[in-house]
Amino acid sequence: VSLPHSSSAQYSSGTPVSSGDLQPGDLVFYYSPISHVGIYIGNGMIVHAANPGTGVAVSGLYSMPFAGAVRPG
Repeated sequence: VSLPHSSSAQYSSGTPVSSGDLQPGDLVFYYSPISHVGIYIGNGMIVHAANPGTGVAVSGLYSMPFAGAVRPG
């Protein structure tokens, strides 16, 4: 799957998915305007990297202000 670099462009490049229909691999977006993206891994959890200092983390889907989700591809 090819994706644009910025999180806001990624949000525009997939098929919108409601939070109730998320599947592992869906991209989830946060804040308004959109400035952060994670990958849904199932069971209400995402994997994301907030910044280089904190590295990759597993967090709850609603651990940040949820803006929407898309299914890439």
